[in-house]
Amino acid sequence: MITTAQDTIEREITVRAPKERVFKAITDPKQIVAWFPDAVEGAIEPGERPTFDFGNNFKVQIYVIAVDPHDYFAYNWVPCAGEDSHGFHGDVLAEPHTLVEFRLEEVADGTIVRVKESGFASLPAESAEKLFNGNTDGWAYMMGRLEALMSQE
Repeated sequence: MITTAQDTIEREITVRAPKERVFKAITDPKQIVAWFPDAVEGAIEPGERPTFDFGNNFKVQIYVIAVDPHDYFAYNWVPCAGEDSHGFHGDVLAEPHTLVEFRLEEVADGTIVRVKESGFASLPAESAEKLFNGNTDGWAYMMGRLEALMSQE
């Protein structure tokens, strides 16, 4: 299920894996690379500014807001799109950015994983719609990859 609004992208999946395993997959740099970026440079800790390397010289620095074990993970980033972009490296908080939040909920048959990216309305008007559309497709793709990873035992 994907729901969108002008400012927010939301995606929800249910995986047959315990919350602890899912949380590790979204916060442990050694596991994140199995479904999201090709590499992670730096620590995933509150206040840290690691870089997600998506290959082809496309890197995005993030600012980690919160890491609440097994329940919540959040960061800010500057969404980038386009073949001419090499991502973003710099002070995330000094630029128009979005907030990405992962919330995990344990249920009888596994874990509900909710991702929400908000703040598109704060981005430059000339690129906000393109970034919103690109990230809507991107989150559908990446959450599918996470779901596939969690189905492996």
